[in-house]
Amino acid sequence: MTSNILRDIVETPDLGITMPDGTRLSARTWMPKDATDAPVPVILEFLPYRKRDGTTARDCLTHPYFAKRGYACIRVDIRGNGDSEGIMEDEYSHQELADAVDTVNWLAAQPWCNGNVGMMGISWGGFNALQVAALQPEPLKAIITLCSTVDRYADDIHYKGGCLLNENLGWGGTMWSYSSKAPDPMLRPNGWRKLWLQRLESEPFLAARWLDHQTRDAFWEHGSVCEDYSKITAATLAIGGWGDAYKNAPPALIENLTAPAKAIIGPWVHKYPHFAIPEPRIGFLQEALRWWDHWLKGEDTGVENDPLYRPYLMESVPPKSWYTERAGNWLAINEKPSELPRETWHLSDGGLQNEPTKIDTTISSPQTCGAHSGEYCAIWLGPELPDDQRSDDAMSAVFKTEPLTQQRDIVGAPQIKLTLACDKSQGQIAVRLLDIQPNGASSRITYGVLNLSHHQSHAHPKALTPDAPINITLDLDHIAYRLPVGHRLGVAISSAYWPLIWPSPEATTLTISEGSISVPLRPSGDSDEWTFEQPEADEPWQVETLREGSNTRKTVTDWTTGVVTLEIVDDFGKVKDCDHGLINGSIAREWWKIHPDDPLSAHGKTHWTDELERDGIALRTEAISEMHSDATHFHLRAKLLAYENNTLIFENEVERSIARDNL
Repeated sequence: MTSNILRDIVETPDLGITMPDGTRLSARTWMPKDATDAPVPVILEFLPYRKRDGTTARDCLTHPYFAKRGYACIRVDIRGNGDSEGIMEDEYSHQELADAVDTVNWLAAQPWCNGNVGMMGISWGGFNALQVAALQPEPLKAIITLCSTVDRYADDIHYKGGCLLNENLGWGGTMWSYSSKAPDPMLRPNGWRKLWLQRLESEPFLAARWLDHQTRDAFWEHGSVCEDYSKITAATLAIGGWGDAYKNAPPALIENLTAPAKAIIGPWVHKYPHFAIPEPRIGFLQEALRWWDHWLKGEDTGVENDPLYRPYLMESVPPKSWYTERAGNWLAINEKPSELPRETWHLSDGGLQNEPTKIDTTISSPQTCGAHSGEYCAIWLGPELPDDQRSDDAMSAVFKTEPLTQQRDIVGAPQIKLTLACDKSQGQIAVRLLDIQPNGASSRITYGVLNLSHHQSHAHPKALTPDAPINITLDLDHIAYRLPVGHRLGVAISSAYWPLIWPSPEATTLTISEGSISVPLRPSGDSDEWTFEQPEADEPWQVETLREGSNTRKTVTDWTTGVVTLEIVDDFGKVKDCDHGLINGSIAREWWKIHPDDPLSAHGKTHWTDELERDGIALRTEAISEMHSDATHFHLRAKLLAYENNTLIFENEVERSIARDNL
């Protein structure tokens, strides 16, 4: 077993790793001082989010912890980001993955490495850990992937169920800003400005690029490890959060991988589990260390005997848009998710019942239905979770059981089957599974959306024949949730879900003639079946706060026009690094507008301000993105402005009109 004696470590802020084409990637490293004399395994985190000022807070908590326990931790800025050279083409490009493989092989060959490499990351870093594992570089023995996906088309920030997520524009705007920031002038005293201008001139507007691919084509198949799970041979620990968008990958990986795999899902939003909310947090670093020690050092830490699946079963609580803590208990499950038993309820005129029956239910939701969906990916300052659903329920068809006489522990992905007709050639449907509490409050347990023209294929959608019945099957997102005695299980169905998804070209009326919901259940248990250690971490990032962060989120109705606007402002504050003195700050703003009666009134806009300051140099970027649509096209416009000491030194504007393809 690993010694309890912590090793002295050395940190390097700018280790150069040169790619075969001569591009220099910049890495921040932590490793034992004696690693050259006593080589250690490497843990690699490879992502675009700026190691110098972007992920620094979490890096400080995490990487020194592992290094002191016998690892070389390498945090690399990918090509075209942070302090690395080159140009970024896209997320998870062939070049990015080739760079990652070259980096893995380079690291394994260093005198301070014992030849074994692991990859770890959350979100982007979790995605490419899976994708690099599928390329099978020989030194890569294990990965830990958090808040990631196996399916880049149907389970990422672009399209869900074939519907266009507004996050496509939102995250495109984020990257428009983030990747255009300058490197730290301290690390590139003679070349930072040239590198910055090259980056600005080549910066891709990714929201348009992603919208060029509205169906599941080769663009999305690339990097989607679900295309061939057998390509992953590295041991895989997959972690997610019920408050996050990416909750389906851990069950999918343990269901389909032949490589050693385990999964953990807590109540968390899009954060590492040792500092995520809602609590309870877990000792993630200890859990990861057990994984690394076994697969990279060959020690018997017992991880192979851990349960296949450890989800956190959340208790029913009053619906709120934010929680600091979520009651529940940890489950230990050794069955694959598909092996759990199911209970089926049928839609009827009286609600949900045990026997199938015909119904005649019409739905024509206002375009503002979905206002209580929360953020697609809860990641920023909050409040971002779905709150009381009653307003959205009033715009939907709701089917519910009688008050339950036995509690249900729902663990898995509910599946709904419907026979329905749409009165237009294009339409969409949103399905929410509800916990309807005795006082009438309505909590969203889980949900799914579907572009109806995609009901047979995401690769080859077909326009609907108006008023012709179709059969659809839709898997809702995975969840672990306790529905108590006296509560009702509800199913809410709507024809719109704004601002989560972009609306269809025309308002639609859906007519449902038959339907059922299959709910995965697990025998109830009232206590923890697994216990994690309490969180540990290394020393936090030391900063001087120059501007406090803040968040506002408000919905405003223009009573003259009827347009409803959601405005979100996340001011991330401004801080100065107490070690090397770099100052950084940012503000993100979003506006989502729509008229309840007009899907073509939909309009989205984002505006990011990013600041970087050092030694009399003040750099700022303003990145603005917006989109609207007519019946046949999406219309996008983006502007990127860069300032040096308040003087405009660069300006770029992009305009694109992209034809709608069954969307």
